[in-house]
Amino acid sequence: MSLPTLADVVAQLDDLPSLPAVVMELLSAVDQADADISVLAKKVSHDQALTAKTLRLANSSQFGLAVKLTTIQQAITYLGFETTRNLILAAAVTGCFPAGRCPGFDDKAFWRHSIGAACAARVLARRLHFNQDIAFTAGLLHDIGRLALVTLYPEPYAGVLAYRSAHDVTVREAERAVLGVDHVEAGAALAEHWNFSPTMAHGLAQHHTPEALGAGFLATIVHVADAVVHGLDLAAEQEELVPTVSAVAWTALALDETAWLDVFRETELQFGEISRVLME
Repeated sequence: MSLPTLADVVAQLDDLPSLPAVVMELLSAVDQADADISVLAKKVSHDQALTAKTLRLANSSQFGLAVKLTTIQQAITYLGFETTRNLILAAAVTGCFPAGRCPGFDDKAFWRHSIGAACAARVLARRLHFNQDIAFTAGLLHDIGRLALVTLYPEPYAGVLAYRSAHDVTVREAERAVLGVDHVEAGAALAEHWNFSPTMAHGLAQHHTPEALGAGFLATIVHVADAVVHGLDLAAEQEELVPTVSAVAWTALALDETAWLDVFRETELQFGEISRVLME
């Protein structure tokens, strides 16, 4: 079997599971301030499973609300549009891809890591006065290209996992060696296919190379959040490697030891509750 090219991946993106239409609208509007909130809330409400999962997240103790939310419109009123949009995206994306297609690929570990990265990115963003909702979504979706490759090439991707284990390399290095395409490239193609906002797409494409010219601060936050979650082992994945953190990214955050300990603690607390809801 010849190695797939990026063009091959792009040509097969229509074969991937589809997100609900309203979620596609939310993804494309992630950095737009003029979205019609009432219309989107009504559209989401037509999807009962998505609404129920979103409201379980919204009613979790991390938001500390004194009232129990029963509608998407209430969630928007009490939590704000951006936060509610985040929760809808998280509820939709985590239930979108089929599990168990690739031997050796731990779908639950993948989502534990992604949810952890979302939590860590939000915690970091709050400390750095960056948009927490965009950071959360970028953290959640930073490895979405892996799911694209696993779904499109399940048997070859099992070879990626075997290669990583045998050669003690990163997932990205193993993907390039076995498939010829890595998850960052696949994720960038999927971001365009799903009409992610430019801010989100660029942050995902550069999260392994935050030191690159023009990478942007979102890539820095996601890059460090990814390393934090690997370090905390929130995915509980065998043979997990903690990636090397870019010196440029580490310096840019400029957090002291006390701040880092707080980041670790807050990430673990948020992760516990959000992962319970999303992975039921």
